[in-house]
Amino acid sequence: MAKNDFRRVKKLGRYLKKEKKRLILIFLILLPVALAGAIQPLLVGQAISILREENTISFFDNLSSESSIRLIIGILFITVLFRLGLQGFQSYNIQSVGQRLTARIRNDLFSHSMSLSLRFHDKMPVGKLLTRLTSDVDALSEVFGSGAVGVLADFVSLIVISITMILIEWRLGILLLIIQIPVTLFILWLQKCYRKQNYKVREELSQLNANFQENLQGLEVVQMFRRQALNGQNFFETGTNYKNAVNGTIFYDSSISAFIEWISLAAVALVISLGGYMVTSGTMGLGTLTTFILYSQRLFEPLRQLAERFTQIQGGLTAVERISELLENKIEIYDQISNKAENLKITNPIENVFGEVVFENVSFFYRQDEPIISDLSFKIKPGEHIALVGPTGSGKTTLIRLLCRLYEPQKGNIYIDGKNIKNIPLDSLRKQLGVVLQDTFLFSGNVADNLRLDSSVDDKRLKDICNELGLGNLLRKLPDGLQTYIRERGGNLSSGERQLLSIARVAIREPKVLIMDEATAFMDPSTEATLQRDLDRLLEKRTALVIAHRLATIESSDRILVMRKGKLVEQGTHQELRALGGLYSQLADLQEKGLTKI
Repeated sequence: MAKNDFRRVKKLGRYLKKEKKRLILIFLILLPVALAGAIQPLLVGQAISILREENTISFFDNLSSESSIRLIIGILFITVLFRLGLQGFQSYNIQSVGQRLTARIRNDLFSHSMSLSLRFHDKMPVGKLLTRLTSDVDALSEVFGSGAVGVLADFVSLIVISITMILIEWRLGILLLIIQIPVTLFILWLQKCYRKQNYKVREELSQLNANFQENLQGLEVVQMFRRQALNGQNFFETGTNYKNAVNGTIFYDSSISAFIEWISLAAVALVISLGGYMVTSGTMGLGTLTTFILYSQRLFEPLRQLAERFTQIQGGLTAVERISELLENKIEIYDQISNKAENLKITNPIENVFGEVVFENVSFFYRQDEPIISDLSFKIKPGEHIALVGPTGSGKTTLIRLLCRLYEPQKGNIYIDGKNIKNIPLDSLRKQLGVVLQDTFLFSGNVADNLRLDSSVDDKRLKDICNELGLGNLLRKLPDGLQTYIRERGGNLSSGERQLLSIARVAIREPKVLIMDEATAFMDPSTEATLQRDLDRLLEKRTALVIAHRLATIESSDRILVMRKGKLVEQGTHQELRALGGLYSQLADLQEKGLTKI
């Protein structure tokens, strides 16, 4: 575990490269802060020695008692102010660096998460992913802000205090240092236990967030099917598991604090006992004993803080582990680099696209024992309109995802205009593909921003496109037109209105290949009829791949591809397939009787 921790921390250390100067300054301050803290008990002890007329540092020999005490008080005051000032400056810089560090990590986590394929996101609940981007990154921020540098400061303070004690009275100094060896070993054992329990806490928190988000997203279903009590019980069980895991960390944390408190009191008692004997025997002065009592308290103070910070660090290392697990997930879909004649070069973006689409022996599965698409091959000519039909689960939507490179096929290749889509830059590929899905996703924001997305079309052009597509009535119905605010996922719009906007935002981009997955499924017949005329214009001179269940949409296609269980079983025009009397003909007959969809 320690080896993996070091590797992960080292990997995250690259985020600190821009902070080298400030980090060097922070580390340089550690020694003067430790010296200022170590000199204070020594001065108090010297004050008592002066009052009792015992041996003092030679510096005070030529001064009167009154002058020496005043000088000691002055030095104490200066060291306190000096230490507080440096600690404040150090703390501000540490927190500042920590926030910049976590901001960079969070940005990279977001970017990496957005680049991971849908295969990863299918397996990772959103709530668990959010926990890593929020709570885990915050834990890492706490580690750096008050943990990692604080541990170094405590180590420096321990070293300075230890050296000072040995120089003053080596017997008591060595005795106190020997006591720390078993104490440190026991604390490290408790920390290891805490680490394991803290990982469990993070996992349970992730599950809690995932459960909570799932219930909020499915609130309509929860209420309609009266699942409140049952889902509440499930959430209570998840919350109980999280509470129990947290109680485990509290146990180990409090055990460490209590143990150090007991040991520090025992150490003070030991110093008083042995030191008192040495004072009465005349081998040590009362001032020196007072210095050692204060040092024994300060000696365990860094150890107490080390224990607390180690608790933070263990939580941070858990966060590092979970963050690294996310960052170590390989990006499956990326711009391929081809090696031709041993010269590395990236394929140029596609230009002057005609829209020819070819699937060549494509096979795909989510799980190896359940193939979704098997050895699929077909060709779509430029400008050809293809309807894709088949029973539910035949692989129609998966085929679209493969064409858009949201998934990679395990076997076979897909070509656009003779170029393998793996060798086409993703930005260039997806710019040429216009996709209208049945389940439309809208971002929170105004209508205009949702239509533009990545384009730079002005409001006038947006309005013209909407009018050309017959969306003028919709814009007039909206209170502020293009500036109307849309709630999360388009919650204040109907399903049909969301689909109208999704068609408009695709039309803005004028793609060469248009893909439509039941784009008019949620529209009433009147709206669909109005939009259909404009869709015909949108489809003109473009390659179109349309998943549809209505005969009226399918019949007008140049060719129909019929799929079943991931295989292409029939293809041809509507009349040809009806005459064939196969699967398509059966589905068409059933739809005409109102029994099913194609």
